[in-house]
Amino acid sequence: MNHSESVLSGWGRIGVLGHERRSENLREASRDAVLSRGLGRSYGDSALPPPSAREVLGTALADRLLGFDEGTGILHAEAGVSIEQLNRRMLPMGYFVPVTPGTQFVTMGGAVAADVHGKNHHVAGCFGEHVTRMTMRVASGEIVSVSPNENADLFWATVGGMGLTGHILDVEFAMKRVPSPWIYQESWRVPDIDAYIDALAEGAKKFDYTVGWIDCLSRGKNMGRGILMAGDWAKPEQAPSRYPSPLPKLSMPFELPSFALNPLSIKAFNFGFYWKHLAQHQQGLVHWQTFFYPLDMIRGWNKMYGPRGFTQYQCVLPAGDQRRSARRVLDVLSREGGASFLCVIKDCGEQGQGILSFPMKGISIALDIPVNDRTQKLIDTLNEVVLEENGRIYLAKDQFTRPEHFAAMEPRLEKFRQVRDRWDPTHKIRSAQSVRLLGDRP
Repeated sequence: MNHSESVLSGWGRIGVLGHERRSENLREASRDAVLSRGLGRSYGDSALPPPSAREVLGTALADRLLGFDEGTGILHAEAGVSIEQLNRRMLPMGYFVPVTPGTQFVTMGGAVAADVHGKNHHVAGCFGEHVTRMTMRVASGEIVSVSPNENADLFWATVGGMGLTGHILDVEFAMKRVPSPWIYQESWRVPDIDAYIDALAEGAKKFDYTVGWIDCLSRGKNMGRGILMAGDWAKPEQAPSRYPSPLPKLSMPFELPSFALNPLSIKAFNFGFYWKHLAQHQQGLVHWQTFFYPLDMIRGWNKMYGPRGFTQYQCVLPAGDQRRSARRVLDVLSREGGASFLCVIKDCGEQGQGILSFPMKGISIALDIPVNDRTQKLIDTLNEVVLEENGRIYLAKDQFTRPEHFAAMEPRLEKFRQVRDRWDPTHKIRSAQSVRLLGDRP
């Protein structure tokens, strides 16, 4: 198979014609590249090339740690270093990444470009808030240093800018000192969405990390029932003196047929998962990988969605009447056939400084949706509700939002365009997503 016939996809397995050219030397390889790509864990088309280019620069081989100051916790790494590498190297030393999404297979460049957030957004913000400096190659070919105090417009457009402002070469940021490598977790089984949102708010007052799963198919009095989990790094006196052993990993051996995923099978899974949490309240120590990265324990879990792949839809609904707005989203899912194994609701803190950074004060809802003939209509309907609630969607997950919906929900877009135009007037650096949403040339 030659390059022009190959298929490149995101984690949702929806592909385009294209290929990835990997290099250890990003300074040289980025000279003519149209886009940089890390480990391919963006669900949609943000790390896929535009139709006319068909090639992206893969950064995963540029994975050197360039320096670490134990006194300040400042770490300097090439853009291709992954969170998994940092966890393996730094957690035994008592340091953890300040912010992590639900997978550790994300590079530093990707963490900045998507301005990833995690279970501790209400206390720590997004990843970009902890970045002190970056080196980038911009569209003109110039290599520049950017920080909150140097080329600040480019810095904050790059944080959450989905790789459209330049190629990130290396990143400097502050690691988090942790008291032990174990997590103290409490979890609650909650009967409906109202109780869940109340419990989420209470958990955020007491714990740095909060997250939960809900059953998005139950209706009536059980709508939004779920399991809320909250945790903190265990104190030395709470934790075993030994380091946690690596957890066994499973593999998804084959792709499930499309008919295996249907409202009936997903409803049965949701019922079983909910009642697996037999006690209303549980507490104790858990492995850090179990707490932060449960799906990483299953290699190739994205195969379970079948040959057509899936999309993850993630929106944030602003603080206010969150019970009502969450119920509106859940009602659309059940009415339009948006069956999902995974529906996660997290608490979000204040909006960050990244111009297109995703979270805002409120709640985030994320769900996996198998792709079928009804997917576009479902996403359109969800986006209309999110627009009416003054919310927005997460670009790192999106593949189906229409440009008019994105423009209507993103009042910061004009500011981003102005900064991008200043540094890249011809939009040399672009993606399949920027063609779809921003009108870039194909």
